[in-house]
Amino acid sequence: MIDLFAPYALKGLTLTNRFVMAPMTRSRAPEDIATEQIALHYTQRGTAGLIVSEGTPISREGQGYLFNPGIFTSAQIKGWKLVTDSVRSVGGRMFAQLWHVGRVSHTSIQDNGKAPVSSTDKPAQGAIAFGYTENGEPGFVATSTPRALETDEVARVVEDFAQAAANAVAAGFDGVEIHGANGYLIEQFLNPLVNDRTDRYSAKTLEDRLRFVFEVVDAVVARIGANRVGIRISPYGQLFDMPIYPQIDETYSALCAGMGERGIAYVHVMDQTHFFLAAEGSDKQEQALRELLKHCKSQLGDTALILAGDMTLERAQDLLDAGLIDLAGFGQPFIANPDLVARLKNGWPLTAPDRDTYYGGGTKGYVDYPPYEPA
Repeated sequence: MIDLFAPYALKGLTLTNRFVMAPMTRSRAPEDIATEQIALHYTQRGTAGLIVSEGTPISREGQGYLFNPGIFTSAQIKGWKLVTDSVRSVGGRMFAQLWHVGRVSHTSIQDNGKAPVSSTDKPAQGAIAFGYTENGEPGFVATSTPRALETDEVARVVEDFAQAAANAVAAGFDGVEIHGANGYLIEQFLNPLVNDRTDRYSAKTLEDRLRFVFEVVDAVVARIGANRVGIRISPYGQLFDMPIYPQIDETYSALCAGMGERGIAYVHVMDQTHFFLAAEGSDKQEQALRELLKHCKSQLGDTALILAGDMTLERAQDLLDAGLIDLAGFGQPFIANPDLVARLKNGWPLTAPDRDTYYGGGTKGYVDYPPYEPA
């Protein structure tokens, strides 16, 4: 049995355990700059082996939600430096999640009210952004119709990812996680039922389908080194109008193989099974996911594999012992349990989070959850 609580070497970076705090949007940055309160939030959870920050936009164009700290201005870099210094002071390790939402945005967030950009000009049906309502107040709004990036514009977006990675290192992060999951820009290129392009970034062939994500990863690796780079993906995910397509296994198997060839630090898989499927359908998809994890693991070499989504200690142990993952990602349990690792190790009860305080607001539901005190 592999010990989840023992240290783990991640491409030369020593993690104190195999628990990963998964990225979670909390919308606590009123000026889109990380604050002392945000630093406190992450520092309280610094006993995780690795913390992945909330999605941090790589540009104004890449932003789809107000009050999320970005990584594209000097003030934002300075704000994140406060966070990373604080997390490091308690022995924590932290990667920045680099985020471009693509079409999951709104004109009220974009510079001069421009349309969001994507691989396509098709809007994300049923998707919402957090922008400004018709009354000028912050609130949830239906995403705007996007503009498809011109072929020669794609290189600019790739450079935005690379520059954001360099900014993250300057801000003191141990590395970056490229957000390629949950229906955002990279997945908008990967999905052939969304990507209707006819140029070299089309989704008609496997090579073209993967071109954009590989260009992003290569540019980031060239800027900061492969050992500092991770990527998050969500095979079978359907968030923000991402329909299931027949080539999913082919696409993500090839993507994992490419990450193994590049020798990046990790691939982080987000399991969305229970977002969409009732219990009777989830078992089948769970098996499909395990098969994909097995196939990816065989191609990753010394690149680590992380799984997050409905994670429990028992499930993490099972997957780890089966050789399907190397690290276990926990999201919502970290919200109300800043000392989650200690609680899991000692069998202490978990506090249930208050969903009404997930997004926006102040200290309530953000930094006021106390650690467990044994009798």
